[in-house]
Amino acid sequence: MKARLPQGYQNKGAANMNSMVKQAQKMQEDIQAVQERMEQTEFTETAGGGMVELTMTGGRVLKSIKLDPEIVDKDDIEGLQDVIVAGVNAIIQKIDEESAKEMEKVTGGVSFPGLF
Repeated sequence: MKARLPQGYQNKGAANMNSMVKQAQKMQEDIQAVQERMEQTEFTETAGGGMVELTMTGGRVLKSIKLDPEIVDKDDIEGLQDVIVAGVNAIIQKIDEESAKEMEKVTGGVSFPGLF
């Protein structure tokens, strides 16, 4: 038995589906553009009261670490290491927050697990 749809229903459904597909493709392109822009953006963060300055790209490539000479103490290498680790963690968190904010602009707050 063949079901009958109201006249014009099938065309409207196809048009809606095409529109949804185009919107999804546009969103995917926008997401990719944000990801590419974020990868090229440089972020700077300080740690240890400004004694350590780190610069990293949104793609998580560490570009530089600047140390204030006063933080370098051969008798406290562990302290310097801790400050560097704290700085790296802080800059990664900053990148994650900025990425999430930029993606939310594109997706309207809709989450796509595994995509970003």
